[in-house]
Parts: sequence; C-alpha cells; structure tokens
Amino acid sequence: MPEAPSAKTTPPARGGAFAPGAHREALEFIEHVTANAGKVQRRVLAEILSQNAPAEYLCRYGVSGSADAVDAFLRLVPLVTYEALQPDILRIANGDTSPILSGKPISEFLTSSGTSGGERKHQPTIADELDRRSLLYSLQMPVMSQSVAGLDKGKAMYLLFVKAESRTPGGLVARPVLTSYYRSRQFLERAHDPYTEYTSPNEAILCVDSYQSMYAQLLCGLVHRADVLRVGAVFASGFLRAIRFLEKHWPRLCRDVRTGALDPEITDRGVRDAVGRVLRADPALADEIEAECGRASWEGIIRRLWPRTKYIDVIVTGAMSQYIPTLEFYGGGLPLACTMYASSECYFGLNLNPMCKPSDVAYTLIPTMCYFEFLPLHSSNNGKAEPSHRDLVGLVDVKLGHDYELVVTTYSGLYRYRVGDVLRVAGFKNEAPMFEFIRRRNVALSIDSDKTDETELHAAVSGAVQHLAPFGASLVEYTSYADAATIPGHYVLFWELRVGGTAVPASVFEDCCLSVEEALNSVYRQCRACDKSIGPLEIRVVSEGTFDKLMDYAISGGASINQYKAPRCVRPGPVVDLLDARVQGKYFSPKCPKWTPGNKQWNAAGREVLSNNGGTPAV
Repeated sequence: MPEAPSAKTTPPARGGAFAPGAHREALEFIEHVTANAGKVQRRVLAEILSQNAPAEYLCRYGVSGSADAVDAFLRLVPLVTYEALQPDILRIANGDTSPILSGKPISEFLTSSGTSGGERKHQPTIADELDRRSLLYSLQMPVMSQSVAGLDKGKAMYLLFVKAESRTPGGLVARPVLTSYYRSRQFLERAHDPYTEYTSPNEAILCVDSYQSMYAQLLCGLVHRADVLRVGAVFASGFLRAIRFLEKHWPRLCRDVRTGALDPEITDRGVRDAVGRVLRADPALADEIEAECGRASWEGIIRRLWPRTKYIDVIVTGAMSQYIPTLEFYGGGLPLACTMYASSECYFGLNLNPMCKPSDVAYTLIPTMCYFEFLPLHSSNNGKAEPSHRDLVGLVDVKLGHDYELVVTTYSGLYRYRVGDVLRVAGFKNEAPMFEFIRRRNVALSIDSDKTDETELHAAVSGAVQHLAPFGASLVEYTSYADAATIPGHYVLFWELRVGGTAVPASVFEDCCLSVEEALNSVYRQCRACDKSIGPLEIRVVSEGTFDKLMDYAISGGASINQYKAPRCVRPGPVVDLLDARVQGKYFSPKCPKWTPGNKQWNAAGREVLSNNGGTPAV
C-alpha cells in the first residue's frame, strides 16, 4: 500500500506538504485505504493487538497470547464506557507505569469536553498518536485544493488557542487534545508550507491568557489583511466569540495599526516580541479598517475586512449548526467549510467534499486511524437489555441511511470504547462509509465545549425550584434550549409555575438561575466563569397552560396523546416561538457560578475534584 504523505517527520499544522507530488500522494493514499477499507481495518486491529499484547486489559479477556488475537478480540472483548475504565485510569494517573491499557508508555492524559459524573473525562494517550493526528491534518489541504485553487498564494487567519495544563498525582500532564497538539514538536517544528501560512504567531497561540491571545491574533490578522485567503477556528462558537471581541475592541486594534505600537495591556513578553516583528505604523491600513468596522451594520464584515477570503473553516455540525445563520450574517455569503472529524479519544476522518453545504457535510472515516465498529442505534437506545459486542458491525458492513453509535479500538489502549457520537451513513467513498454527524448520545444542551444531558439538567432544576417553596410556588413543567442568537450563547429554561398567594420576587428567580448553574458540570462552569464562552443562564416564566398548548401542537403534528411527554430540550423554530409568545417574565443569573481554578485531586472514582488552595488552573 502507498505510504501516507511525509507527515511523520515534519507534518504541517493544518494541511499537507506543499509539493504537487505530495498532494498527489495524499490523494492516492486516501483512494487506496478507502478502496481496501476492510483489509486495512483487519491489519490495523492486528497491529493494535500486537503492540498492546502486554496490556493487562487484554490479558483479562484472554486476548493476549491467543493464537489468533484478532478472532479472540472479536469474540471476547466487551463494549465499554468511560466509567468502566475509571479504575484503570486512576491507577495510571496515580503513577502505575505497568502496561495496564497500552503496551507503550502513557505520555499524557487528554481531557475531553464530555463529562463523566460532572467532571471532564481523561483519556490516556501515547506519543505515537501525535503522528497519527498529524497525518490526518496533512490530508486536509490536498483535499481542499481540489475544490479551491490558489490557497498557496496567501495566508490563513486561524484563531487557535491553548488552555492551561494540570498534572496527575503520578506526574503526567493532563490537557485538551488541541493544546497537546499545538504544544507538540509536530506543530511547532513544522516545515515551511505555503498552503499553511498562518497570520497568528506561535507565541500568540500558546499564550494561556485568552484576552492577550485573542487580541494578538486578531491584530496580526488585520496587519496581514491583504494576504488572508481563509479564516476560521476549530468551532463555530469560538469564531463568533472572536468576531464579538473584534466588535468590542476594534478601535484599540485600529490604533495599534495606526501607530505601530502594541497596546500596553498586552504584557506577555513572547507575544509582544512576536507581534512586534510584524506590526508597523500604517495609517492607510488603519483608515481602511476603521471605515469597515465603523459602519452601522456588521453584516458581511468578514468579507469586507478580508476581501480575498475564499471560505470560513469551522465545525458547524452537531450542536454547532445553531450558529450557521450568525456565521452567514457576518460572512456575507462566504462558504462554510467543515473539514475534519475528531475527538479526544482519536482522530477519525475527513470531509472529502469540504465546500458542500453545511447540511450535506459527511465525514469519510480513514481506516488507518483506529479500528472502527458501529452499534446499531436500536441496540444503543433505551431498550430493555444492555447492548452487547455481539451487536457490533464493522466499518464496511454498515448500511446506507442507518444510524449507529461509534465504537473505537485505538492504538493508545481503548478497546471497543463507546465514543457517544450518533452517526448516519450518508454514502460511501469506495468501501469506506461517509457519515453524517447526527448528535451526541444523551446530550440535551451545548453552547461551546459544554455538554449537558437531561439527567444532569433535571437534577439542577429540581434543586433550584426549592427557592420557590417559601412563596407557595411550584414547578408544573419545564423545557430548555440553547440560544445561539446572542454572543456568547446561553441556556434558556422555560418554566410554567403553579403560584401561591405570594408573588415571587425577581431576585428569587435570579437565585434559581444561579442555583441551576452551580449544579451543572465543571466544563459548563469553566466556560461561564473563566472562558466567558457561555452567557448567563436565563429563566423565562410562561403563562399557565403553555405546556398544554405545546402538547396540542405536538399532537396536531401526529404525536400520540397516549405517548406524549413534554420534551426536556427543544430547538429554535415553531416550538420556541410558541413558548416565547407566552413568556411573562425573563430572569438571568446575576453572577458567574463558582469555578475554582485550584489544584486538582483525583478521587477514588478516577475523576478530578477541585481543591481551593490555588495552583495550576484547570484545563
């Protein structure tokens, strides 16, 4: 089989080697592994089991030492969730260096935006995974260049950020997967590549102060205004935060361009030096920026500020799809490119038609990344019996139009691990299926990297309504939605109440808002209190009988009156319009919920808990 492009030694950050031959090799690689997906997958599983043969986990199930490890694995190894692995993860975090999950040393923990019991998941990984991630990045630009010409003739304004790191009791670093990548030699020592020339200097990307990082990256993007061919961030929500930041701070940024002097509030020495290498006094450029930013409307501001831009590169699938109208407003008709599918557990695949409409995005899973299996959705939903590994189907055996939950076996030592993503087969690239991302399993609300499920939301609401009891009021029914119309977006709860004889003061409803926020997971609270990527939670009190009207609406659309139950989460559209039309009062959380960036301890369940004695900020 052909080798992947030369990503293993000096992989570019978000694209492939620039030589035309390298682009051709990349496309041939994709063609080969998708045409032989079944054989490649069998080889990948054999490689994983051989590499991890010493792992205690595989020994438990009789896989290690078996004459046919692949056959033994397929027969014996069960489906697992993160909770089942927590005892093993805790041992690794506490410093046990024996081969528990992996035959290779664990190099660090990757913190997931998903939560377990209200705290971030921590996925152990090995050093080799950085090369696999780099490989997938190296395939992006060869694919994109088939649709968009001339991307080597300018720069990319990608807004990339890191978060602070922590360490486990055993000394291993714990950090988000993108922070790990941006701090790696694969990113920092990448070869020069005209297809991946960034406006943001590394020093600005690696600055953990989000204000200084954002300010410096936007300033450099404005300085290189005439050269920018594409703009983007990882998630749509993050890119819109940058636009909101620009709306607020453009006069200061404009002043820096005019005078050639960086704002004194940017105190990070590395950032100042890096920006100083490109910032020069340019009154004419400052006038151009001021003319565009000073207009009454910011519609089309991306295209107006960076007129050579060909597309906006952001993830707009899943929960991020709620931001598409706002992106279209600021983009002024620019295409939205959604290029890659990845998670903390593993990087998965690419959108081979990256300039398609957001509604048509489908990811082709690259068969060399890990061993893929799929749990038919009827086996993973709320059925009576727990799903079994016997229900799984392989990568080449999925059926067009069917929904599945993704299950992976990785080189790092996850075996038949339920990722939690629900995918729909939208087509095939040779033997390899193309999947539409449908949703996260059990996730009700999400604005940024937060993921709140119905159980967690219900517990938070149940606690908050206790504030109403002294006034004789109680909760009749509720639902929620993620409001992305504001920047940043925020959670909205619709409450219908049964009131007593005493009016409930506005301050009590505000206390209810804060109580809900305090009860949500640490990822949500970090987004609210530290990252400022989520706005204050809002409660909208609706009039009596509103949820009866909601049921009438559902029944008129074909729902069964015998099976109807009020949804705990709704999407923007007619249902939200119906609820909003009956709102009697709106109340917001008066302050940020508590989130302590303290030292992290590991509890007996294998999760982090926060202490209050200062130290390393949480990731």
